[in-house]
Amino acid sequence: MSFFTRRRAATLVVALVGVAVFAALDLPLPFLFGPMIACLIAALAGAKLQGMGQFSIGARTVLGVAVGAAITPALLGQLPVMALSVGLMPLYILLIGLVGVPFFRRLGFDPATSYYAAMPGGLQDMVVFGQEAGADVRALSLIHATRMLIIVTLAPIILTTFYGVSLTNPLGLPAAEIPIFELALMVVAAIVGWKGGERIGLFGAPIIGPLVVTACLSLGGLIHFRPPEEAILAAQVFIGIGIGVHYVGVTLRDLRNIVAAGVAFVILLAALAAAFTEVVTLTGLAQPVEGFLSFAPGGQAEMAMLAIIAGADLGFVVAHHLARIVIVISGAPIAARLMGFSRKPPGADD
Repeated sequence: MSFFTRRRAATLVVALVGVAVFAALDLPLPFLFGPMIACLIAALAGAKLQGMGQFSIGARTVLGVAVGAAITPALLGQLPVMALSVGLMPLYILLIGLVGVPFFRRLGFDPATSYYAAMPGGLQDMVVFGQEAGADVRALSLIHATRMLIIVTLAPIILTTFYGVSLTNPLGLPAAEIPIFELALMVVAAIVGWKGGERIGLFGAPIIGPLVVTACLSLGGLIHFRPPEEAILAAQVFIGIGIGVHYVGVTLRDLRNIVAAGVAFVILLAALAAAFTEVVTLTGLAQPVEGFLSFAPGGQAEMAMLAIIAGADLGFVVAHHLARIVIVISGAPIAARLMGFSRKPPGADD
């Protein structure tokens, strides 16, 4: 079966129309918001959209390479100071769980669904873990997609309104201005890191794998640039599509019961994130923009993209999100077992 099915072709057309409309109206981040909002509207209107599969996953490797290229000897010298701020992440996650699980339980969700809906991990990981524990997969997918959607939408508004960030930082040099040797190294780092990471079972392999490989090349003095502007813009398109298409098939009941719960939970998350941002800012552990982006509970790909656009310290921001993801990915299944959530027997159908 051809990768470009009619549904995928239609989805891509919707996304590109969104880019064109946002660009024509001079709205912010047209390559990210255009596809995201256009696919969201089309999905809620009943359009049969379809995600871009491996293309969307591959787009995340671009961000992995971009983050890896930001890891330099100078950044490593900041690790002792950064460690104090990163050290707050376990407490942050604990408080999210203590607030989130009772919140979802009061709304009528079962224990497993409530637990994995509250955990601020990656969407795919939380859905997989939740499915193994017998949670409502549809509810988990919509709640986490809603978290990503709202944070990605509001974060730029907060950055421009409260922090005075212009969001006009250059994404990168055009491909024609980057040495061909370095471009080739970036491609190799993306593919080897992604597929090698998957082979060894690395969590978040499309981002973490290329990040590690590129960081080694950067520290070795072989890479001096982030991926070209064209690649980062394309990555924005696919990330926007990925968020929007999660709402395909959503019913009015879903909007009322599940999506609304996700929206309310994001408000609680925002309050916690604001509190921790104030702590690291007032204590001098982070600059305001870096503090905000580091504790905003969005996906690591989305937060890396916003850090690039805002001109923030990319390494600082991503270090915090990596810590959050590592803690959630490694700790969530263990805590779930300790709390006695049911699991599927070995060999059970998905």
